[in-house]
Amino acid sequence: MTSSATTRRTVLFASAAALTTGCGSDDGGDGGTTTSAPATPDAPGTSAPAATGTTGAAPSATPSPSGPAGTALAKTSEIPVGGGTVFDKEKVVVTQPEAGEFKAFSAVCTHQGCLVNKVADGTIDCPCHGSKFKVTDAAVVAGPAPRPLPAKQITVSGDSIILT
Repeated sequence: MTSSATTRRTVLFASAAALTTGCGSDDGGDGGTTTSAPATPDAPGTSAPAATGTTGAAPSATPSPSGPAGTALAKTSEIPVGGGTVFDKEKVVVTQPEAGEFKAFSAVCTHQGCLVNKVADGTIDCPCHGSKFKVTDAAVVAGPAPRPLPAKQITVSGDSIILT
């Protein structure tokens, strides 16, 4: 084995590793919600039609000592039915399309990476170029965003919403 063969192999291996590391997923998902109430732990959430919402709440809920691990975002009562709330620090938006059904999506717009800033009239809105996404599944309603907002995993434990 020569020094130049080793160098070429090293370069090829490093290039392949870099390409593999750069691969990711932009599947959009269905909202990534896991709901756990005392009667039915870890039941998946579902989608439904939307209405209006609010913006900009700060994290306020704390999980119980025996509850799921993660970042407490809010109490369920703080997310309006038919709307949602944007959590800037966590870069996540939580929606409640119908009473008791919670969804979470990335708050980073798929167009150019701006943070969405509000939920109103059934859509999650980006202030930079006007992209809008459905509160039910984050599908693109108005471009220029090319893809839905990626789903984030949350757990509803009692009255707390936790980013997992």
